[in-house]
Amino acid sequence: MDSFQPPVLVRTLTYAPGNIKIYYPQIEGKINPRIQQQVNRRIVQINEQLANYQNPEARPGMYGEFAVKTNEKSILSIGFLNFAYTPMAAHGMTYIKSETWDLSTGKTYQLKDLFKPGSNYVEVINHHIKEQLKSRQIDTLEPFKSIRPDQDFYIADKSLVIYFQLYEITAYVYGFPMFPISVFDFQDIIDENGPLGKMAVNGL
Repeated sequence: MDSFQPPVLVRTLTYAPGNIKIYYPQIEGKINPRIQQQVNRRIVQINEQLANYQNPEARPGMYGEFAVKTNEKSILSIGFLNFAYTPMAAHGMTYIKSETWDLSTGKTYQLKDLFKPGSNYVEVINHHIKEQLKSRQIDTLEPFKSIRPDQDFYIADKSLVIYFQLYEITAYVYGFPMFPISVFDFQDIIDENGPLGKMAVNGL
């Protein structure tokens, strides 16, 4: 049996003027060159957005990295991180962002795009998050009510991972609250042709 080959190869490039060091990915593979260029351009834009979130006084010492979460079945999901320390601050500030692409079409996904139109995906996700907050004994700044319809997410293995920024629902000490939910818990509402639908099917 041939070994598994991901849809694209992910090369690590470095942007390092002065004390800044940003590691970022660029993809290459047997996909439409237009889509490859589109994804690579978007990756650069995401890193620029994260950099702009930082306090201008902190930007000269920024550090950035990324992690490939999914690279299979024509789905690419990548998480990005940017850290910077403002002088005299109690601690540095970190921002994260992620994006998920269909490499066969170039489409990028918002959370709602993973599910059937009109489905109650927000309520389903809220239920799982509330259960995990309780079982994992995570204290929130205020009683958790709901995600945003466009809440941040990435796809890893056969799970949808919903996450929140620092201070969004918890104190700094908790870091980034992340809530993995099995794709099989969405069996009735996922778009079968979308990323979660593809992850729910066994085989390549």
